[in-house]
Amino acid sequence: MSKILIAYYSRKGLNYVSGAIKNLAKGNTEIVAEMIQRSVGGELFEIDTVKDYPVDYTECTNVAKVEIQQKARPELKRYLDSIDDYDKIFLGFPIWYSIPPMAVSTFLERYDFGGKKIFPFCTHEGSGLGGSVSYIKKICPKAIVSDGLAIYGSQAGQSAAQVERWLKNKI
Repeated sequence: MSKILIAYYSRKGLNYVSGAIKNLAKGNTEIVAEMIQRSVGGELFEIDTVKDYPVDYTECTNVAKVEIQQKARPELKRYLDSIDDYDKIFLGFPIWYSIPPMAVSTFLERYDFGGKKIFPFCTHEGSGLGGSVSYIKKICPKAIVSDGLAIYGSQAGQSAAQVERWLKNKI
């Protein structure tokens, strides 16, 4: 039987949703990660940075842009001891400038994903998966990276049917 990990980075607080900035107690990607867990089981792991991003949405995007330009690897609050026991990893993130936040890179570079199946899922407001799948394949060249799922952040709470369709044949 497969052991499943659902690792995700999710921005709480101010997010761009349907043309407006809204304050969210739970990030959009976290909402989708929890849907996946309810459907397939597995362990949830939040990828969270030691240094918080600015609360202001525009300031946060400016920091994200600089991190991408500098290929930064923000320190995470915690790490898994190992991913050896997992063979399927659902990896969730918002799309920041066409790729996952740099904190996701910190997470991916810490472990050996050789032979693991990675199922990327993202939240966005118009860019879809962007270049995230090829980005993950570059960081984890020995992993088997599946087709991804892109959910509009503004529709995360209403995306259960879309998530279920995507999950078919993944488990």
